[in-house]
Amino acid sequence: MRNYLQQFKTLAFALTLLFGVSFLANAQNRTITGTVLDASLGDPVPGATVLVKGTTRGVATDLDGKFTLDIQSGDQILVVSFVGYLTQEVEIGNQSSFTINLEEDIQSLEEAVVIGYGSQDKKEITSAVVGVKPEDFNRGNVANPAQLLQGKVAGLSITRPGGNPNAGFNVRLRGLSTFGANSSPLIVLDGVIGASLENVDPNDIQSIDVLKDGSAAAIYGARGSSGVILITTTKKGSKDGRAEVSINSFGTLDQATNLIPVLSPEEFVARGGTDFGSETDWRQELIRDAYSYTTNASVSGGFNNTNYLASVNYRNNNGIVKGSSNERLNTRVNLSQGALDNRLRFNVNLSFTTVEANSVNDAAFRYATIYNPTAPIFEDTETANQRFGGYFQRDLFDFFNPVALINQQKFLNEIKTALTSYRVEYDFLPNLTLSAQYSEDRRNELIGGFWSIQDFQVGFGATGSAERITNDRVQRIFESTLRYEVDLFDRLNLALLGGVGTQTTKNQGFGARSRQFLFDTGWDNLGAGALRIGNFTNMYSYANQDQLNSVFGRANFNYNNFLFFSASVRAETYSGFGPENQTGVFPAFSLGSDFTQIFDMGVFSQFKPRVSYGVTGNLPPSPTLALGVFGNGNRIDLDGDPLSTDDIYVGIVQNSNPNRFLKWETKKEFNVGVDFGIWDNKVTGSMDYYTRNISDLLFNVPVGGGPNIFDPGRFNTVGSTWVNLADLSNAGFEFAVAVNGLNLGEVLWTPSGNFTIYQRTQIESLSASGLGFDELRFATPGSPGQNNNPIIYNRVGQTLGDIYGPRLLGLSESGEYILSTTNPDEFERLGNGLPKGEFGFANNFAWRNWTLNFFLRGVWGHDLYNSYRGFYENADGASVTWNSVITDKTPTNPVVTSTPTFNSSYVENASFVRLDNMELGYNFRTNSPHIGSFRVYFAAQNLFTITNYTGIDPEARVTDAENGDGFTTALSPGIERRNTYFQTRSFTLGLSLNFK
Repeated sequence: MRNYLQQFKTLAFALTLLFGVSFLANAQNRTITGTVLDASLGDPVPGATVLVKGTTRGVATDLDGKFTLDIQSGDQILVVSFVGYLTQEVEIGNQSSFTINLEEDIQSLEEAVVIGYGSQDKKEITSAVVGVKPEDFNRGNVANPAQLLQGKVAGLSITRPGGNPNAGFNVRLRGLSTFGANSSPLIVLDGVIGASLENVDPNDIQSIDVLKDGSAAAIYGARGSSGVILITTTKKGSKDGRAEVSINSFGTLDQATNLIPVLSPEEFVARGGTDFGSETDWRQELIRDAYSYTTNASVSGGFNNTNYLASVNYRNNNGIVKGSSNERLNTRVNLSQGALDNRLRFNVNLSFTTVEANSVNDAAFRYATIYNPTAPIFEDTETANQRFGGYFQRDLFDFFNPVALINQQKFLNEIKTALTSYRVEYDFLPNLTLSAQYSEDRRNELIGGFWSIQDFQVGFGATGSAERITNDRVQRIFESTLRYEVDLFDRLNLALLGGVGTQTTKNQGFGARSRQFLFDTGWDNLGAGALRIGNFTNMYSYANQDQLNSVFGRANFNYNNFLFFSASVRAETYSGFGPENQTGVFPAFSLGSDFTQIFDMGVFSQFKPRVSYGVTGNLPPSPTLALGVFGNGNRIDLDGDPLSTDDIYVGIVQNSNPNRFLKWETKKEFNVGVDFGIWDNKVTGSMDYYTRNISDLLFNVPVGGGPNIFDPGRFNTVGSTWVNLADLSNAGFEFAVAVNGLNLGEVLWTPSGNFTIYQRTQIESLSASGLGFDELRFATPGSPGQNNNPIIYNRVGQTLGDIYGPRLLGLSESGEYILSTTNPDEFERLGNGLPKGEFGFANNFAWRNWTLNFFLRGVWGHDLYNSYRGFYENADGASVTWNSVITDKTPTNPVVTSTPTFNSSYVENASFVRLDNMELGYNFRTNSPHIGSFRVYFAAQNLFTITNYTGIDPEARVTDAENGDGFTTALSPGIERRNTYFQTRSFTLGLSLNFK
């Protein structure tokens, strides 16, 4: 066992110091009172926030506008604020009683919300748009920007089962909108369309705006079908010539949690398991307490018409499994310059990121769970030393030493990204602006894979294998817009936007793998591998390019600040479709009215019903689908003489048939909603109901020989063709509410919540050009013994992702399954992998210098196939080799003795409630004129989960990476595979320091 005494002493000393300083800081105080009034009416302002400047100590006024506040020595300024009023600063001095008059803030009603190609006053928004600010972001060791939003936006689902530091997040907005093309929302980073989340560090993000409905996303045309997420990086510095420096540094401890219980060595032997005489906890040999650290530093400032910001972000995240890590360095420079009385403006945004990700074979998680607990790690025999590097191994199917697996295989992924953006704007008139922006997004990926000479999983006959892969992508976008705003009549405002754009994307790369090494030289010397053909070898290269040209326009109308209308259209031409279908048109409109500007609605300070409709498209997963794809075939020896090599060639094979009539997927979305505010916007929120109809989904279907029915005049030469196959529909209801500060004595509580109810995706049809399917079946459980029967049935007229199988009627006296049927055509619907709903509940508390934040997230109505139970719950047969799991749902009288067979007992309700994030912070009072703020905080993630699911992680699985071809993973939700990375619980201690 490791000795953590030194780490414990260090943590104890830090906590003692923290509490000691906080005690001294509060040693002297006095009490002041006051009243906050409306300056024009003289009425009290209940719920106004009164804070000591530079701290989070404050209170909210009561119903009579009164407050009582304890202040400390050194407190100098009160900051008084309320929604709809100008924030006011009041000098404390020696006063003990205050009367503060707040002026109405007309500008607050014109708060800008980022939308496509600009911003719009919040009051004018008529689509389903949600903005999230830094104070609402999730806390803790957040390495991916998607984590900031998890559970924060109704309808936005962000999932990553397990705790793999190198795994990405699956992001979906309003459920499934496609299954053959891209199902993730479009990312727009500082105006750059299609940027990757790798290009920005979470610490640099100033705001995130989510365009949820079709009318908001339609301005992005073919790229907006799955929604749009707009990310704005750190705002520019002040213009008084001062430089502001911010430092945020923290360390994190990750620990494995929720490990599936298995038999002890004694229990394993008692059940008849093979006894090798040792006692090994394989999971403890695999995992570790992982320490990670992060440092972010930025400097910003400005003078005259110049603003600048530069930041450096370094993260070193270690995984709980030895050998897994993610090291990341991100640098960013934002620069803006104004000229000609600021009529001409230049903006340059530069971002560079390097990532070094070390991974292990995910199969190690499975073997660490089910490997024989009486087997030793090492074995001192001639065979073990010569063949397996001294590790204990046995020539049994699907039986590999997990410690050997992570030490004798290495996987490295090095990624370099560079995002550069240049923008210029010129005001011809105060209300007429021309802009142009050019961006270049480069991503270079270098992958290395290594299998030792003595690696048993690849096979002793391979005698070592290594590979190197490069994947390079460059995307260039040029767009130009013209904005014009005019008052047509006394109370009617019109804002027009027109633009053109072109996007070019080029992908290229190559890969090579050889085997039979004399020494373990790894991927840096592939030439040392004697064999370059056959099993465990490869050599290839590729390149493709596509172009997307666009023209678009939008008109926004505002009549007297109570009636708002917006309409947009975008036409796009894509080179990856046939000549007849390269152009698509995507229109949208939205209408809304704030009734409080017309009627006296009592407690309502805002009540804005709105309705919208939009059409968006979706790009195919490859630019060559309409043309047919050719690949490399077998080696051909023309004369049959193996000694002669000058007549050996690689043949050409066609991988898919061409379809020049392939066209856009289209999604038509109708949304009706209402934005509301109650009690002078003390409570704000929104409700939305939407329906979606998705048609002409792109999909690769099997076809027979003969004439090509999708492209008359041509013949099928291979067994598959990309077509516009399916029609889908779904709907949902979303609700969000926030309370802008509740006074609980001296504690200020700011709660907010959201929930979503999904109507799961319905399959309306699976047919095209006379070729139709009643269903599509996917996702076999796997080997051993369960490779033949898929368990996900996607049937016309039913929901996508239904789980089908035999129902377990019971167990015989000997522990054999009694099943309802063994005929796959008679299987019953056992559940569905897609959630029925999600919710998030955030709570922010402030008391004097202390802050406490915690966030609960829940998902309900989804089912998961528990593959560990499905394969390893049996207590006979293969269990003499493999260990058995013993969850709360495992039968004990009698125990299961049947050969593992999928059935209803392994489909579990995976609804859960999880404490995702919690943070406790203390703001130190600083009297130095050079220190703006100093804060220490402790955060925790995944503290507990309430669920009846007995697998690794109840998080919804909306895709299945093991499904096969990479295009149909969305058709196989609801499966927890045995290679899932173990769950982690995280504890973070950090500090934030701002200099001015």
